[in-house]
Amino acid sequence: MLVEKNVPLQPYNSFHIVAKAQTLVRIASEQDLLCVLADPELAALPKFVLGGGSNIVLTGDVKPLVLKVEIPGKRLLQETERHFILEAGAGENWHEFVAWTLEQGYPGLENMALIPGTVGASPVQNVGAYGVELQDRFDSLDAMDLETGVIFTLNAAQCAFGYRDSVFKHASNGGSPAHQALGLKDRALILRVRFALPKVWKPVLGYADIEKKMVADGVSKPDARQIFDWICAIRRAKLPDPAVIGNAGSFFKNPTVSREQCADIIARDPKVVHYLLADGSVKLAAGWLIDSCGWRGKSVGQAGVYEKQALVLVNRGKGSNGLGATGGEVMTLAKAIQTSVYERFGLMLEPEPVTI
Repeated sequence: MLVEKNVPLQPYNSFHIVAKAQTLVRIASEQDLLCVLADPELAALPKFVLGGGSNIVLTGDVKPLVLKVEIPGKRLLQETERHFILEAGAGENWHEFVAWTLEQGYPGLENMALIPGTVGASPVQNVGAYGVELQDRFDSLDAMDLETGVIFTLNAAQCAFGYRDSVFKHASNGGSPAHQALGLKDRALILRVRFALPKVWKPVLGYADIEKKMVADGVSKPDARQIFDWICAIRRAKLPDPAVIGNAGSFFKNPTVSREQCADIIARDPKVVHYLLADGSVKLAAGWLIDSCGWRGKSVGQAGVYEKQALVLVNRGKGSNGLGATGGEVMTLAKAIQTSVYERFGLMLEPEPVTI
């Protein structure tokens, strides 16, 4: 176990915000984590679990012990009558894992191609895109209790998945990790995730962008690889590459309202983009709400709203030279956007990234 001090975190957050970890340990195995918990000094520190850094905003140097998750591995674990059960280490790159599943002949994750981050972070956020969420393909996961070192397994019900939500985003109420009623935030580190991919695969289509690709390419019955390629092309056309322009992807969750609330908004703004959900509620496009308030392309300091997609906040500065956006600028911009949307639509947008 190597304990590093004053580690620059700019390479480890997709916003490229300049900050340091006072203490950082790389977790490449269960043993690394057990060594941390066996060390009296490290075990006593508050802890922050860092995956791909694609869903965080750093507002200063990180004082808690940073556990940088780098656990590798991916394999077919078993086959059931209906599913292939695949397992991946928490440190695996999510997009590379999705590509690997297709290369091995296991479709089912293609709609979630090019989502930034790691496999271990995917259940935390219940990542999703183009009609598929992680919970739709989830089997189980293994995690370690950061207080006791006990390894436990959670199924989908125990993860309490919701829209960009899970048990890992809520505070603990004490007791055994596998029986937490309120959450595992800051209490557990995910080690491995298992996925149940259907043997009888069916494409998930129905989104306008995908339908446009089908028409343009003259393909009425795409296979999983074709959908994967389309999703990659669509996302690259709309979203900035974090390697080029610092960002955390979609910054706000799409708000969900009742039909009555939606009708009221439509009466004032007939062009509002909205989607009827199975439970009768209506999801509104947060990007459209932000754009309609005039934020596209605007900035606060070096933090800005992306010109091609108002849902994405970006770092306009040259972070490698220490001149990029600060976490404070990003959050000031985010709060100003929240205020504008609330004043016009009566809706408070909820940020997706975690603020540190």
